[in-house]
Amino acid sequence: MLHSMSTTVETSSERSADEVNEEIRALWRRSGGTLSVEQREEYQRLVLEWASAAPQSVPAA
Repeated sequence: MLHSMSTTVETSSERSADEVNEEIRALWRRSGGTLSVEQREEYQRLVLEWASAAPQSVPAA
C-alpha cells in the first residue's frame, strides 16, 4: 500500500510563528547545513506552518 504525504498544514497544534521558526532553526542545526530528502520535506511542511502562523500585515492604503 502506498501512502502519500499531505502538503496541508496541521492547525490542530496552533503553534506560534516563533515556535515554528525555532523548530526550523533546529532542523538546520541538526542537518549541518545540508538537508536530506526527508529533512527537506519536513522543512517545507514547517515553512508552510510558519507562514500560516505568522502575523499577516495589511498593506498601507
